[in-house]
Amino acid sequence: MAAKILIVEDEPGLLEGLQHNFQFEGYEVITAANGRDGLKSALKEKPDLVVLDLMLPEKSGFDVLKEFRERNAATPVLILTARNFEADIVKGFDLGADDYVTKPFSVAELLARVRALLKRAPAVDEAGQQTPGTVTFGDVTMDLTNREVKKNGQLLQLSFKEFELLKYLSVRRGKTISRDELLQEIWGVDVEAGVTTRTVDTHIANIRGKLAGGEIDRPFIVTVHKVGYKFVG
Repeated sequence: MAAKILIVEDEPGLLEGLQHNFQFEGYEVITAANGRDGLKSALKEKPDLVVLDLMLPEKSGFDVLKEFRERNAATPVLILTARNFEADIVKGFDLGADDYVTKPFSVAELLARVRALLKRAPAVDEAGQQTPGTVTFGDVTMDLTNREVKKNGQLLQLSFKEFELLKYLSVRRGKTISRDELLQEIWGVDVEAGVTTRTVDTHIANIRGKLAGGEIDRPFIVTVHKVGYKFVG
């Protein structure tokens, strides 16, 4: 079944062009021309991925993303916008965006990023073998097949990128992973140098907070100074 993509964009020409390119690639496409309708479609149509502009009438892209993430933590969201200030990029990631592309953009690169977000590759160990479908550490269980994380039996709401990041680290238990490797493997493409560290670190902080459940808890992900992170669960 073809993946369903929701495009939320108020510029008619660009919206039509994106719709044509995605449909040519075989995706099912639904569209919205303002933030209010975009949020409504994201919740009702249950797309596999959302391409979201920030400067939208009736409700900004930031507001759409915030409200969507409060009700759906897993569906990947790619921000596509002319706003290229570092503060906007960081805010987008902090609110739960999985990727950020600025206009003007390369259609080929955009499609590559979409494919990376939609990809559901099985986890592999260091020998290249597929890992078991479940990873358990402490009172946390990761179901890699159904993409669920539970703590004491209670489902945790991890975003798409948070799950991918935790999975990547957990199946490489005890190995130090650099931020550059995490950026390459989880995001699939390089991010501006000034944003890279903050992007990875923000997602790690979010994961730690959710695993701890608001309590003082043992750290499953430890920081390796000036290098990256290591999973020790």
